[in-house]
Amino acid sequence: MTVSESTLERLYGANAVSMQKSRYEAAMKSFEEIYGKQDNIRLFSAPGRTEVGGNHTDHNRGCVMAAAVGLDVIAVVSPCEGNVVSVKSEGFPEDVVDISDLSVKENEKNSSASLIRGVAAGFKNAGLKVCGFKAYTTSNVLKGSGLSSSAAFEVLIGTIFSYLCNEGSVSAVKIAQIAQYAENVYFGKPSGLMDQMASSVGGFITIDFKDTEDPVIDSISYDFASSGYTLCIVDTKGNHADLTPEYAAIPVEMRSVAKFFGKSELRDITKEQLLENIAEVRRECGDRAVARAFHFFDDNERVGKEAEALRNGDIDGFLKLVSESGNSSFKYLQNVFAVKNPSEQGLVMGLYISEDLLRGRGAVRVHGGGFAGTIQAFVPHDLLDTYSEAMEKVFGKGSCYKLYIRPVGGTEIK
Repeated sequence: MTVSESTLERLYGANAVSMQKSRYEAAMKSFEEIYGKQDNIRLFSAPGRTEVGGNHTDHNRGCVMAAAVGLDVIAVVSPCEGNVVSVKSEGFPEDVVDISDLSVKENEKNSSASLIRGVAAGFKNAGLKVCGFKAYTTSNVLKGSGLSSSAAFEVLIGTIFSYLCNEGSVSAVKIAQIAQYAENVYFGKPSGLMDQMASSVGGFITIDFKDTEDPVIDSISYDFASSGYTLCIVDTKGNHADLTPEYAAIPVEMRSVAKFFGKSELRDITKEQLLENIAEVRRECGDRAVARAFHFFDDNERVGKEAEALRNGDIDGFLKLVSESGNSSFKYLQNVFAVKNPSEQGLVMGLYISEDLLRGRGAVRVHGGGFAGTIQAFVPHDLLDTYSEAMEKVFGKGSCYKLYIRPVGGTEIK
């Protein structure tokens, strides 16, 4: 089985066609070595994602913008009789899951087997079909980079069940919701819907979480490959250990401001209400909580403006808004370094050097949760080599990842 070059170009960009062709050929060879030669081979892919707008807004029922990227998990799959799903992921032991038993297994939590079982359970709960298959998977979604490798795997399994057992009829939104269910209930990790939705739908999307039971997803048609910019994610090699209290404090402090007004989340109040009562809120909640609330209100509104700019083909306007989001995260959300370890500020270094090189062109912002990890930069093509070399000089070889915005989400590849 071969994959057409036009398909590979659409999924990964023109520069990656040759490499991806070899990658798929190697994956098919590995499948055959493990499971033997099969006549009914099918190929699937689900991408990682990058957060573009709405930094730490989702947990207070705000809006976010995300985009699928050209890093993905791919699967070589053969359907089989019975109720057993066997998945051998490159570099990991094989998972063998009997999907006739869809109860939550405590001993499976935090494992890929739990995600397979959880996605199958989500399909059954929704009145959809599941079936047995054998798969070999390989991923180039960077772990710990904020690109959501776990969401890509969940969406991949859901996409396989959709095409193998339901004639491809399950919507991308439904697959994302089932993937989130699997991660929350079976894997044991609370998460929002952004990661799974961006992976499943593809391209640029916005999600409005005002109604968490029925979030509004909007897909934005924009050809980023022709924009003159490349999206870069830079790994600043920060230490993620013991950062949970830093992350946890953000939603707690934001909600404390909402509670001052008798509400549960910031989405239920307005910035004007906060400004009218700011003296009392400062005394009760503290200044950092108020600053983080200001960030929420502005970044939440910014998402809609970013979407409008892309729809209008206004790349300069879009990048200005991305820069504003980064500035707000730094100054008001304050998630670029951990206050308990002020001597380590890799994100600050990356942001400063990026701004010094870009000099008002493109955009740069903290990426994902913050405090350590990655920054996101939109770099003009003529500065790309210079930018990449500068980042790798500071953070080491291979720290600057040049990404392709992928217009396709989870899919079968034909």
